[in-house]
Amino acid sequence: MSEPKSPAPSPGDTYKGWVFKWTNYIKGYQRRWFVLSNGLLSYYRTQAEMGHTCRGTINLATATITVDDACNFVISNGGAQTYHLKASCEVERQRWITALELAKAKAARMQTESDDSGDDFSPTSPRAAPGRGGGSQNIEVQSALRTLGSKVEDLSTCNDLISKHGTALQRSLSELDNLRLTGEAGDKIRQVTERATLFRITSNAMINACRDFLSLAQAHSKRWQKALQAEREQRVRLEETLEQLAKQHNNLERAFRGAAQVNATADSKSAARPGKGEASDEDDDNEFFDAMEEAPEFITVPADPQFHKRSSSSVSGFNSEMCSDDQSLNEEPFALNPESPSQELVPLKKRRKRIPDKPNYSLNLWSIMKNCIGKELSKIPMPVNFNEPISMLQRLSEDLEYHELLDKASKCQSTLEQMCYVAAFSVSSYSTTVHRTGKPFNPLLGETYELDRRRESGYRSLCEQVSHHPPAAAHHVISNRGWTLRQEITVASKFRGKYLSIMPLGTIHAIFEKGNNHYTWKKVTTTVHNIIVGKLWIDQSGEIDVVNHTTGDRCHLKFAPYSYFSRDVARKVTGVVMDKNGKAHYVLSGTWDEKMEFSRVMQSSRGGENGGDGKQKTVYQTLKAREVWRKNPLPEGAETMYYFTALALTLNEPEEGVAPTDSRLRPDQRLMEDGRWDEANAEKQRLEEKQRSVRREREREAASQRTPSQSEEAVDEDSLTDPSLKSTTHDNYQALWFERCEDRITGELVHIYKGGYWETKDRGYWEGCPHIF
Repeated sequence: MSEPKSPAPSPGDTYKGWVFKWTNYIKGYQRRWFVLSNGLLSYYRTQAEMGHTCRGTINLATATITVDDACNFVISNGGAQTYHLKASCEVERQRWITALELAKAKAARMQTESDDSGDDFSPTSPRAAPGRGGGSQNIEVQSALRTLGSKVEDLSTCNDLISKHGTALQRSLSELDNLRLTGEAGDKIRQVTERATLFRITSNAMINACRDFLSLAQAHSKRWQKALQAEREQRVRLEETLEQLAKQHNNLERAFRGAAQVNATADSKSAARPGKGEASDEDDDNEFFDAMEEAPEFITVPADPQFHKRSSSSVSGFNSEMCSDDQSLNEEPFALNPESPSQELVPLKKRRKRIPDKPNYSLNLWSIMKNCIGKELSKIPMPVNFNEPISMLQRLSEDLEYHELLDKASKCQSTLEQMCYVAAFSVSSYSTTVHRTGKPFNPLLGETYELDRRRESGYRSLCEQVSHHPPAAAHHVISNRGWTLRQEITVASKFRGKYLSIMPLGTIHAIFEKGNNHYTWKKVTTTVHNIIVGKLWIDQSGEIDVVNHTTGDRCHLKFAPYSYFSRDVARKVTGVVMDKNGKAHYVLSGTWDEKMEFSRVMQSSRGGENGGDGKQKTVYQTLKAREVWRKNPLPEGAETMYYFTALALTLNEPEEGVAPTDSRLRPDQRLMEDGRWDEANAEKQRLEEKQRSVRREREREAASQRTPSQSEEAVDEDSLTDPSLKSTTHDNYQALWFERCEDRITGELVHIYKGGYWETKDRGYWEGCPHIF
């Protein structure tokens, strides 16, 4: 009369089956379909009634379960409901008893937890409040913990059942041992067998509960680890936020005290100016802003438009001078004349606009970098997976992306205006790096790169790798529009574990034919973040001075480092253009990845002391800011082409007539651009080993030609701390197109272009060039 044997019940599962229920004295026991689920025992006449008609339900949380005999058991909730049930056999009865006791224990525990934690999920509870950060995560974690606790209680219940049935089994076995060999032996043996079967069923239930517990623990372990890590990171961020807020609060207090003193000084000056009339009213309309030592350094607003129309004798001279300079910048007097044949832009070659898409190859950086912490990047054997298909020489040439700023600077009438364009040019060279997380190829010693854009842009450029350890490249650019650019850059880089610092060492020179103005500046530090974990991103930080050595003019630029908690604009750059006497004439502001603006300074004054540090703040009153440079948009599909700019896409384009040492001819770089990275890695290792062999041979030849006294001098030279001097001693290499001499401006020993490259190219005779590839 019963259905086939059901599997052993497992905690938390729905248990169902046929059981005989006592109805009345006329009909006696009737077969009914019972379903045990969520602490409720329900029954139906047939299985088909489960979808629409329930004959009765009893809550096991408050019910009692008793056993009458081998097959009968009773469930009652205190008299209101009582079910007299009968299983088909004692084994089936015990299965139901086990399932009912597990369900009862769970239902009672859930009811107790609901009563104890009812306030935790009230409408005013923080966990129930919508919009709270991490609220859903906390609820999920609490739910998982409650589920695990429930599983632990199931194990405890199963343990009690096993103890109960184990005791009964032991008692039966003891009775069997004391039994005499009579007719009762068979009954006792059957009883022992049934007891053992019941014990096996209960044990199976406990095993199922353990399996469920283990599966759930494994499924949630990773989630708990992530949640714990997130909580730790959030705690660190909160600590940093509190520290930042404390600093900002201190700065605001100092700024407020200084501003109060400045306002008092300005009011006293305004009151002491009788007879100025309209000019005094204008002073009330113009606002003064503090040039803070901390970012933001400068805040500018447009001045009164009527300021230029004042006819007062006290300001007419200043106004006329200011209007003349300001108008010259506003009307763009440096636009090229299209009617002039010497300035006509006629490209000789249609440049390419695409390169093969970057393959999607994955590589674990930590497996390569974990043993390289603290070493120079140039000494780490890196696969091409972390490169971009251009060399460092081509990356230097990419500084000419916005060469038109120098074209405009060469036409300026005022050296201070010229300084604005030169400073903007020094900032513009970083705009190409914002998405460029790939590392350029380290050039081989003697490698060169030419960029001839005379007909398109009026300039031509030449780079040569003049040292390998440390890596140093010399660069020379000459333009037929009145300017020359040269530099020698040595790159020092350190891997710090979480980020990579790249420190360019060297001075950049810009010389203008008109006025013979000679400008110099250096580069700031580039930092690549999230080297191991997370998305790579680049930041530029530091301070540089652009100096006109002819006039003494100076522009101090500050690249503010990115801060997660800063309210200021990301990648911000600020600067002040001053003459040789320290008087400010222009204020520069913007970002190194988007644009730069300049504002004419009308008036400046010293404020009170900035808090307790003793520093004074400079107060600038400026005209409306005007744009001096804006970044060109990236080509379409740049995200699949290493985020190259329009100029960068053409740098590695094959050209005829270049020197055999040109970067365009480097095979590993070409293979990488074509997407053949495995071949590129093999070729890169071959070139590096070839370069090491050539260097060892060169050192042996140099050692064999030394006299004893020269050998002692060489030892002394090895102990020098000057990287440039040490590189010459170690490489023993004589540059082809550059010669090493003392710079008359900075006094540094640098490589300066000695000429001959372009003449050699015109002749097409490259016999003296080494075969480095």
